[in-house]
This record gives sequence, structure tokens and C-alpha cells, in this order.
Amino acid sequence: MPEAFAATLREFIAENFLFRADADVSDSQSLLDSGVIDSTGVLELIAFLEQTYGIRVADEEIVPDNLDSVDNMSRYLSTKLAAA
Repeated sequence: MPEAFAATLREFIAENFLFRADADVSDSQSLLDSGVIDSTGVLELIAFLEQTYGIRVADEEIVPDNLDSVDNMSRYLSTKLAAA
């Protein structure tokens, strides 16, 4: 299941944040540290996760361990959805 999350997340990131044709992000790469997203991008990402997966991202869950890379988001979604 995490791979399905990763594919969807990569597609969203590519369509919304990578504006060069040659831009690419590895699944473990920090989206914030690499400048792919900024604070506004985090909000867009959260809205996407909530809409796509029918979850609510709580304020205390908005941390790099959950949202800073495709790998982290995939793990977060797996855990969040399993608890639901």
C-alpha cells in the first residue's frame, strides 16, 4: 500500500511543485530542505492529503517526520488510515 501512496504523492508533487521538465525528487529527499515546497506548499499538500484520502491532519501531526518526504508521507498515510 505505501507504494500506491508514493505514486500518487509523486504525481501531485510533480504537477504542483516541480516546474522544470528535468526536475525530479527522490522518495527520501526532504521537500523543504531542497526547496521543492515552502510553508504555503505544506498547506497545499495537507489539503491534498485530506481531500484524496479522507483524513484530517491534526495540527500536532504537521511535522517533518510525517510530511517532509514522499517516504515519510507514505508511512504517515499507512499509519493514519490503519488507525481509522
